[in-house]
Amino acid sequence: MRLRAVVTAGLFGALLLTAQVALAPLPNIELVSPLVVLMTLLLGRYVAYTLAVFVLLEGLVFGFGLWWFSYLYVWAILAVLAHLFRRMDSRLGWALLCGFFGLFFGTLTAIPVIFVSGLAAGGAYIVAGIPFDLLHAGGNFLLGLLAVQPLKNCAAMRRAAKFLSGGAPV
Repeated sequence: MRLRAVVTAGLFGALLLTAQVALAPLPNIELVSPLVVLMTLLLGRYVAYTLAVFVLLEGLVFGFGLWWFSYLYVWAILAVLAHLFRRMDSRLGWALLCGFFGLFFGTLTAIPVIFVSGLAAGGAYIVAGIPFDLLHAGGNFLLGLLAVQPLKNCAAMRRAAKFLSGGAPV
């Protein structure tokens, strides 16, 4: 892996963690989802390295609890979805993608709970998280509406991502 790609992964992974910690006082309002979408659009497949750094940092900062295992796949799912819709040029479309991801985030993170504690515990986990998932969906929708498309089209952001990833396709 090229040095620039390593630096990019470290910087963008740290940016994701910083964005999450900065908004931690707000219940399930976070910039990580729109930023993962944006980074996927700008970095392409190299976003996988950024997500790996982010997930590792999350574990180091907050501990490697049961919740952490869901982060191994949840952010990758969002990156794959963003990649599938990469040609979309609609603020509303990106906002809806971010919003739906926030709505189903709790269900996706319940998978390790189901494996460890059973289907009933996983169902209870999902039901108890519905109010937080609704907040998550609303926050993601709003932040996706305000951030993804304008930053995706920002020439300076595209140049920076291309430079940092060593000329990778953006």
